[in-house]
Amino acid sequence: MGATKLIGIAFKTRKRGNMETVDDVEITKKAGVGKDFRGKFGKRQITVMSQVAWLEACDELNLTLDWLARRANLLVDNMDLIDSAGKVIKIGDVSLLITGETDPCSRMDEVYSGLYDALLPNWRGGVCCQVLSEGEIAVGDSVEMKDFHDEK
Repeated sequence: MGATKLIGIAFKTRKRGNMETVDDVEITKKAGVGKDFRGKFGKRQITVMSQVAWLEACDELNLTLDWLARRANLLVDNMDLIDSAGKVIKIGDVSLLITGETDPCSRMDEVYSGLYDALLPNWRGGVCCQVLSEGEIAVGDSVEMKDFHDEK
């Protein structure tokens, strides 16, 4: 497998609002991704999802859905996020502490019946993160996962 890349950036400006995509964005401790409604400082500040895991969930349902239906902030192409709590995702100067799995919500079945269950196994719904270090990120940036102690 090649290097992992950031392939999508999205945020919403209000509760249940449409996801807006951008090619680059400032990541901050105060706001998370750009002007994201949920970007306030805390354990669920930014959500990251693997495209591979998303496609597995869609394949299970025999359908094609845009990744924005999941309502995650960042989409990476081939990163294994299973059991990654406590690790750090690095994108350029930005460091994101993985605080846990992003459990799917009932809204996923509003998108497509069965999507909730398809996202349950193997952390397919992605991970929640807290911003450790700020900076600008862009689609196409390299992404890596490190142990937290390597960040100190």
